Amino acid sequence: MNTRPAIDESTGPVSLSVGFNQDSSCFAVGLDTGFCVFNSDPCELKVSREFNAGIGATEMLGKANYVALVGGGKNPKFPTNKVIIWDDAKQVAAVTLEFRSPVLQARLSRSQILVALLNSVLLYAFSSPPKQVSSFETADNPSGLCCLGSKVIAFPGRTPGQVQIVEISSGNVSIVPAHSSPLKAMTLSPNGEILATASETGTLIRLFSTTNCARISELRRGVDPAAIFSLAISPSNALLAVTSDKATLHIFDIPHSSDFTSRNSSAVVISNSRSSSPYSTSERSIASSSDTTNRQKWGILGKLPLLPRLFSDTYSFASAPIAIDDDPYSSLSLNGTAKPSVPIQGIPGGKARKGVIGWLDDWMIVVIGAGRDGRWEKFVIGKGEQGRWIGRMGWKRYLGV
Repeated sequence: MNTRPAIDESTGPVSLSVGFNQDSSCFAVGLDTGFCVFNSDPCELKVSREFNAGIGATEMLGKANYVALVGGGKNPKFPTNKVIIWDDAKQVAAVTLEFRSPVLQARLSRSQILVALLNSVLLYAFSSPPKQVSSFETADNPSGLCCLGSKVIAFPGRTPGQVQIVEISSGNVSIVPAHSSPLKAMTLSPNGEILATASETGTLIRLFSTTNCARISELRRGVDPAAIFSLAISPSNALLAVTSDKATLHIFDIPHSSDFTSRNSSAVVISNSRSSSPYSTSERSIASSSDTTNRQKWGILGKLPLLPRLFSDTYSFASAPIAIDDDPYSSLSLNGTAKPSVPIQGIPGGKARKGVIGWLDDWMIVVIGAGRDGRWEKFVIGKGEQGRWIGRMGWKRYLGV
């Protein structure tokens, strides 16, 4: 009989959550002991705050001194039903919003606060005290999906697979039937004109115009189902990056959204850069030599009639492996077998995020992940004789373990 004591793995802080600021120049990390902020490139510690208690979600406001915090982990710093707007310059809680159920995500802009609960999303004016502008019911949203742009907000609809796009100024709501299964990931483009969505199936990513909700494009990540970790659109709104539990980063071309503004929309409206990289790398993944916008992975098979649609779908023009590693609080039992991960209260989805994407510019990407072995990876997109490629230029464990 194995009578050895369990190994104590608590040798350092564990990152419970990670997230970039609006321009991806910095990222905030929620720890089981507090939170910290890093520069994205180079990856360097900028701010560290020790609370001796957990922060399950963080949201930065650009490079300002305000950070939205939600308690999380085994020993939350704040009740999980509260959003704390932390003034780091004064080291105090400047604003507190309290709800009847746990907060899954908060988004900040200079004029709005957007809060996602399991079955609702609430919009506030960023004032003192904050004033509630509107609230919306949603289907179950365990990952706290919501997007806050300068002109629109987006979040799951009341029916699984649907998206609600709300014009902030008028309050008009558009309901988009994006997928047939529940949503897993979504993001707005930097200019707010494109919405990218993925469902729990994880095979297709769909792009919509936020102007009239017309579908811009449908992109295929792969054939096998996958859990999409992150979606992010480049600063020029021309490229889409996708990560998943297949431990792969995919890069897609985006058709220009202005080409679709005159299309008829299937939504229901309710009233109320650089082309190449100066770097070279031995880790690059070479794209197809036929480097066109409407790339077809299967070549001539995509043009044959009566074949399944996957042969004619648009695939990524380049991909590269990413590190996804461990989850916090997963451990080994006494007999050496792996214990299943236990959902962590106060963290969207109950698991630390992996594969979170930040675009530094149109050819450089940073991917970060939470967990005991939290990692930072930098990728560069380049162009060569064989087409465009993406390669990893470096990585590090940002917690220094």
